[in-house]
Amino acid sequence: MAAGYAELLRTRHAARLLAGTLVGRLPNATAALAVVLFVRAEGGSYALAGVLSAVYGISNAIGQPLLGRAVDVHGQPRVMLPASVLSALGMALFAAVGLDVLWLAFVAMVIAGLCTPPLEGGLRALWPGVLKRADRVHAAYALDAVAQEAMFAVGPLLVTLCVAVWSERFALLVINLIGVLGALSVVLSPPSRQWRSAPREAHWLGALRSAGLLVLIGAFFFVGLALGSIAVAAVAYADEHGGGMVSSWLLSALGAGALAGGVVYGARAWPGLPENRLRLLVALLALGYLPLALTPGVVGMTALTGVAGVFLAPALACAFVVVDRHAPKGTVTEAFSWLVTTFGVGSALGTSVVGPAVEHGGARAGFAVAGAGGIAALLVLLSTKRFLGDPEPHEESAGPAENDRNGAVEPGFRAGHQA
Repeated sequence: MAAGYAELLRTRHAARLLAGTLVGRLPNATAALAVVLFVRAEGGSYALAGVLSAVYGISNAIGQPLLGRAVDVHGQPRVMLPASVLSALGMALFAAVGLDVLWLAFVAMVIAGLCTPPLEGGLRALWPGVLKRADRVHAAYALDAVAQEAMFAVGPLLVTLCVAVWSERFALLVINLIGVLGALSVVLSPPSRQWRSAPREAHWLGALRSAGLLVLIGAFFFVGLALGSIAVAAVAYADEHGGGMVSSWLLSALGAGALAGGVVYGARAWPGLPENRLRLLVALLALGYLPLALTPGVVGMTALTGVAGVFLAPALACAFVVVDRHAPKGTVTEAFSWLVTTFGVGSALGTSVVGPAVEHGGARAGFAVAGAGGIAALLVLLSTKRFLGDPEPHEESAGPAENDRNGAVEPGFRAGHQA
């Protein structure tokens, strides 16, 4: 298991690209917790914290596909580095004004979210050129998901450490400075500077003309909603159980569970169509979210959040493969960015909805929102089977295939297609 990942990382540029992308995405990964802690420290309510987080998330959701499309057209360095700097400046403005000038705080959240660089989609666009082989590319998707969960496990602890040693304001500034350094490492690498997207068909919908991608967007919107609600509910649970680092323990346990699940999932090749496997993984993910509403003691709750995270990384890794199969030609960064956008919108709505839920029903009501989000994601996938099926029959009858730019090692995938 470890040997396969080690071999992948020994490939030239692979470790640098993965590490730089993870570090560059740290501000986005910790934004929900950092914003909530800062707003609470400034005397704001959970509802206000949720609204500000929602503004950041919605702005992020708008910016990701737009910047992803710009990357497909203009390349990575010319888009990602300026975007990263502007996003950090937006968060610095928020840290400077606090809640004293509320409208300016909202403007800062818009800038920070809108300019978040599409590093995640950009990395997946680089993997084929760096790794060369289809089996390594798909293994990299799993490793990518695993490494992200490590970041989600460490990120909250880093935020809490900055708060404990300095302040909530300092945490915002440091995390975003680190993010700029990560983005800089990626865009200065040879693969990023040399990468160019394949020619794309002119179409105003871009990647969204794929019905399969639209289904994924709908389903993972609700997964994002669940994750966004958990971030705020964890802080509320901590307030009810002694405060301190309890919220970080819960969020880190969630990330650790996803990390463990991703490591196991990526260690082997799975039979059958990935579309069918994705439905099973999302069903297991939804079942893991439901017990969170029981809100037992801290030890029990930490265990539940760990279990709830187990199927997140596998579901994401499988979704990356499905996006590959259904994305139209020449829309690689944009298509992956839409999946990131789904999380942004869902997480934003989750933080917005869960704020009033926590105000009225406490942490238990907040975690109930997460359970509802998981069930809704499953229902979307189950009700749209005809749109998210094997794309091969359609492609064989329609002429040249647009999907599966990497080739495949799983049944149902085909080689030689480039997007």
